[in-house]
Amino acid sequence: MLEVDKYGFDEVDRRLLLTIIEKYQGGPVGVNTLAAVLAEEPDAIEEIYEPFLMQIGFLNRTPRGRVATQLAYEHFGITPSRRQSSLF
Repeated sequence: MLEVDKYGFDEVDRRLLLTIIEKYQGGPVGVNTLAAVLAEEPDAIEEIYEPFLMQIGFLNRTPRGRVATQLAYEHFGITPSRRQSSLF
């Protein structure tokens, strides 16, 4: 009913991770860029979505931006490209 998956991801969580993986080849991507693509406020991403995704190991925050982890790829059934796999 609430469209929450087994990890507790809602629509925005899935869109955020899939945007990083598909549009930005796994990252790194800046929070302002993500906010613009997702039509969310940067503060909302940093304060609401990121802490949970980082805590369960699906997202890493680096000095250059946000990076999807191997666990995120596995969850969505996506195989990292050669460039992406070098990030892990």
